[in-house]
Parts: sequence; C-alpha cells; structure tokens
Amino acid sequence: MEPPVPPPQEQPPRPRSHTVTTTSSSFTANLSASSSTLAYDREFLRTPPGLLMVTEIVLGLLVWTLIAGTEYFLYPAFGWVMFVAVFYWVLTVFFLIIYMTMTYTRIPQVPWTTVGLCFNGSAFVLYLIAAIVDASSVTKELDSHNYNSWAASSFFAFVVTSCYAGNTYFSFISWRSRTLQ
Repeated sequence: MEPPVPPPQEQPPRPRSHTVTTTSSSFTANLSASSSTLAYDREFLRTPPGLLMVTEIVLGLLVWTLIAGTEYFLYPAFGWVMFVAVFYWVLTVFFLIIYMTMTYTRIPQVPWTTVGLCFNGSAFVLYLIAAIVDASSVTKELDSHNYNSWAASSFFAFVVTSCYAGNTYFSFISWRSRTLQ
C-alpha cells in the first residue's frame, strides 16, 4: 500500500509589486540598430567594377530583349542564349543591389571575393559560349525577318562577354589580395 499523499499547502498570497523590470539582450539591440539604417554606397557606381556591372545590366537586357522579340523558341540555340542572358542578368541585378546597399558587410560569413570571382568567371565563360552560339546561328536563310534582331543580339552578347571578362579580372585582383593577407 502506498503512503498517503499530504494535501498541497497553500502559500499565503504575496503582495503585488508595481515595478516592472525589463531586460534586453545585446543581440536584439544590435539587430534593431543595424536593420534600421540601410547603407547606400554611391561611390560603387564610379568604380570600374560598378561601371562594368551597370553596362552588363543594360546591354544584357538588350541581348535578351532583342531575342525575346523574335520566334526564338523555334531554334534551340537561341533558347540557350536566352537562358544565359536572362539568368546572368537577374544575378547581376541581384549583386548590384548587394553591393549598392553594402549587404555584404552584414553577412561576413560569406566569402564575397570568392563568390564574386566564381560568379564573374562563370558568367564570362557561359556568355562567351552563348555569344558564339548566337553569332553562329544568325543566317538570313534561317529566318530573314528576325535577322537584324539576332545579329544585334550577337554583337551585344560579345560586348557583355567582354564586360564580364573585365569584372572577372577585377574580381581576381580583389580575391588575390584577400588570400595573400
């Protein structure tokens, strides 16, 4: 048989205090302080990588809009060019926003110089392939009323390729200076 359980004893009511104590952690204080101010780096657009990035966005937009205005979907080669042009256009806009708002300073865990080098290097290689495919696919016999748009897109694809080559060079210089420290 189990021993009887004594009844719970009631404690006398405590007097209520009218003082409220609050505490805050340094994490929430830092979070609210850092998220309330949005940094903006105007000087980035005056640097060679910034100028190249804006040129990549403007001319990359030309590349894919010149192709998108045609019946490119009938020719797989132009589908590849569209994929590369739109994919890197969106990512370049994304990186421009990251650099303009200095978001990279708030996420120090990401090796931004390596990310920039990989991004620009892959954009250069894939854009070069896309520009060659674009140029080799442009013929008057293929579709004469789209010839001018495809020829112009081919020209601008090579210009964008050279911009990505320049940004790859600057990314490499930045990456190399980081790894030597």
